[in-house]
Parts: sequence; structure tokens; C-alpha cells
Amino acid sequence: MNTSNITNVTTEDKVYAGIFSLIMVIGLPLNAISLWILLRRHSLKSPNAVFMVNLALSDLLLVFTLPMRIHFHTTGEWTLPKGVCLIITMFFRTNIRSSASFITFISVDRLLAVVYPLRSRHLRTSCNAWKGAALIWGVFLVVNIPEAIGFLKHLQNHTEHSCFESHEYKSVTRSAIIYLQIVLLVTMLAVNIVCTVMVSWTLHNHLSDSAKVRNKVNVMLIFAINLVIFCTCFLPVPLHLATKSNTRITPLACLTVLSCCLDPLMYYFSFDSFWKKKEDVGREL
Repeated sequence: MNTSNITNVTTEDKVYAGIFSLIMVIGLPLNAISLWILLRRHSLKSPNAVFMVNLALSDLLLVFTLPMRIHFHTTGEWTLPKGVCLIITMFFRTNIRSSASFITFISVDRLLAVVYPLRSRHLRTSCNAWKGAALIWGVFLVVNIPEAIGFLKHLQNHTEHSCFESHEYKSVTRSAIIYLQIVLLVTMLAVNIVCTVMVSWTLHNHLSDSAKVRNKVNVMLIFAINLVIFCTCFLPVPLHLATKSNTRITPLACLTVLSCCLDPLMYYFSFDSFWKKKEDVGREL
């Protein structure tokens, strides 16, 4: 049995196992600590904090699936039940969609706070933020149902001991969801770009004294990180599936999972208020 497993493991699989292991080692503590600080030091009455908490939860869900990916690339075959493969696949797809959505919400919230601080007060409430977060999770749960049914049928009709490369199975429903996902991701990327331009213009024209330059840099770092994550982590996989390329999807999956390590940069390096107590956060944007 061990000899068979060893022969199935290629050098490429060992590299993938190492990459996923490194991402898990970095991403798990980063997101766990981020979530703890957000819940402990920040009031969830802030819409920005609400979106960040949900983003950290989304990343943690993905990180928890990495041990199974590491197991697969270490042994060379999928030895766990097909239901586990189904769950991991759904978590992977949900992470792309939910993370992109929460990042976009964070960008829009920063836009409203910087460009329309007074007119947006009635919109930027924790109640609206929780409604938006609940809507995102609810929509993706509904979308996952037909996807999960189709993917499970695919797994049951194939006897090969594989899981993750089965992302490339073909069905009408799957193709429609892939193209819809591309449209949504491109739309959200456009929203992030517009937010970046508008906030940059506003800060350039209204923040001129040296005391506020650091705050300006911090705010723009959020948008820079968001754009990098979108272009590097979220777009490659659906574009790959849409083009029906015969190349392996695993390298692109590594980029997607990398978002678990990049997202916490918004918390640690973009917000001075991240380290402050609840009573001090209210003075920030």
C-alpha cells in the first residue's frame, strides 16, 4: 500500500504539499489572531469591523480545509470519503466569492467614510452591515446547492482516486455559474478600482498637512491590497475554467488560497485603529 502511494507522488505534488503547508502555517495564526483582536478590541457596531470579521471567518474556513489538500498531494491519491471532497470543494468556491464580496464592501465603506462622511451616516450602520453579510452568505449557500448536487454526481460516476482536479467537470449549470462568477468578480474589481480612484482624489485634495499624511497612506494601502488580491487570487481560477484549459488547476488554487495570508495585511498594516481599544476606534474614520 505504501509503495503504491509513493509511486503516485510526483515532485510537483510535493511542491504543492509544501506550498499549502506554508500557507496553512502562516494563514491560520494570522486569521485567528485577527479575528480575536477584532472581536476583543473592536465594537461590532462599526460596519468596517463587521465586514472584516466575516472576511476573517471566510479565510479560516478555507484554512481548515488545507490539511486534506496536503494529505492528497502527500499520498498521491484521495483516500477520504467523497463527501469530504465535496465539502472542501464548496469551501474553496465559497471563499473566492465571499472574500471578494467582503473586500468590495470594505472598499465601498471606506469610500463612503472618506468621500461622503456626512451623507453616508445613515447607510454606514452595523445593522446594514450585518444584513449585507447575511445576504452574501445566504446567496452563496443557495448557489452551492445545485453546484454541490452536480459535483457529487460527478464524483459518484468516476472511480478515480482524485478530488481537486475534478473542478474541471462539465455541466450546463456549472458553466453558467462559472461565467456568472466571472461577471461578478470583474464587476467587483471595477467597483474597487472606482473606489480607489475616488478616495485617492479626495485625500489628495483635502489631506495636505503632515499630521494626516500617515492616515492617507494607511487608507490607500487598503485599496492597493484589495486590488492585488483580486487580480492575483480571485480572477485566475474562474478564467481558467472558462477557457477550458487542459493545464492543471492546482497552481491557480495555490494563488487563491494565498488570499488567506494577504487579507490580514489590511488589519495589521492598514489600520492604526486595529490595535486600539473600542473607545478609541470611534474617533477614526
